[in-house]
Order: sequence, then C-alpha cells, then structure tokens
Amino acid sequence: MHIVDQLINEIPFFPQRRVAAGRLGLSPLHKCTGAIRMLEYGCAADVVDKYLRIGETTSMKCMQHFVDSIILFFGDEYLRKPTAEDLQKLFIIGEIRGFPGMMGSIDCMHWECKNCPTAWKCQYTRASGKPTIVLEAVASQDLWIWHAFFGLPCTLNDINILDRFPVFNDIFKERAPKYKYVVNGNQYSLGYYLTDGIYPKWATFIQSISSLFATQQEACRKDVVRAFGVLQARFAIVKNPTLIWDKERIGKIMRACI
Repeated sequence: MHIVDQLINEIPFFPQRRVAAGRLGLSPLHKCTGAIRMLEYGCAADVVDKYLRIGETTSMKCMQHFVDSIILFFGDEYLRKPTAEDLQKLFIIGEIRGFPGMMGSIDCMHWECKNCPTAWKCQYTRASGKPTIVLEAVASQDLWIWHAFFGLPCTLNDINILDRFPVFNDIFKERAPKYKYVVNGNQYSLGYYLTDGIYPKWATFIQSISSLFATQQEACRKDVVRAFGVLQARFAIVKNPTLIWDKERIGKIMRACI
C-alpha cells in the first residue's frame, strides 16, 4: 500500500478515472496487482486477464509504468552505491567473519532471453545454445545487492565484463575508500571482493587457496549466490525465460526486481 499510495500521488497513469463509456476504470490497486503478479509469477501479460480481467495491452502498460515508477522513487535507496557508513559496516561484518577488508561477494547470473531478435542471437548465445543476458552483481551477507550491472551478452568473457563493470571506477580513479587491516603481519589499505576461480587474479579479488581457507571463503562467497536465488524465488520473471524482446525494458525489469 505504501507503493500504491506513492504512485497515486505522483504518476498520472495510476489514479482511477472514468472510461469512454462513463463507468469507472481500473483502480490503482488493480493496476499495481496486475504488474506485481507478472513480476512475481513470471506469467505472460494475457494470463493476468483470467484473474484480474485486464487485457494484454493494458497489462503491459501497467507493468511498464510500475517498473519505471519503482526505479524512479526507490532507486536512490535500493540501487545506491555504498556510502562511507555502509562500507564501515561491511568492513566490520567482514572482520567478524574472518575476512577483514571484505566488501562483499561478486558473481554473475544469466537471464535467458526467449524472444531474442535473430540479429542478436549469435552475440547473446554461448555454450548453452540459448541467448542469455548477464547480471554482474556484488552482494553482502544480508542479501543486499550493492552493485548491479545488467545488459551484457553472455558471449563476453570475464575480463570484458569486468572492464565494463563500474564498481572498479573508484579504484581506477584512486577514490576507493581506505581501510587499514593486517593479515599475516602485512598491512593493507584497500578492500576486496570474494570471487570464484574464474575471475582474474587481481588485488581486489580473493579466491580460494587451500582446503581450509577454501571452505571458509566459499561459505562467505555464497552470499551473492544466495542473493541471486532469493531474487529468482521472489520474482519468477527473472528466473523464467523473458518474453520481452526490448533489451532496455528487460533491464528496467531487472533493476526494479533488485
């Protein structure tokens, strides 16, 4: 209801109005329910008509306006970069878990694009034989996604994806936050992310080394995998193959779900 009230006051599409026949049209709650139902169950637009009596075209408009509004009103809070206070909390949690200087775990997730245009299929298809779009993200223990970069074709290798990932911009521009910590008698000042073995051996990545360390590292690195699992469980639209062909709209749906 908090979301519905926000949309009623700010977005002209959502308030209830009279149609050409003179009767009242869809209520704001009706429109939002249709959009949320499509996101949660991953169903096609025409399926909503059986439950809510909303036509396919209207359902698509509801979801489009709903997704745009969610990003507009809540993006600054839920899609923000970690502040200095956020980073301090992440560093404290990382030190408690045995990884001082850790800022989270990084990994990628693939979203299958069922109706990918023919001209794009070779670019977006890899070994699986199905075109997918990559989400590269950083998540913490509480499943909060701090960085999300979506829209790259799956044929890109890890180096090319990382080159486009904006999370390292502050490091390249020497604006990365400083945090002093000591490991094995050596002092360090920059934070790092936990990764699996497919990532390059950069100073900002910590991969598994020995058996004991690997067990502890993988236990913490699973944070981002759990975040992807909860995201897909909560919003089935990002788990099922997407039926939308417009990549910009697909990207907005992913951001709204995050």
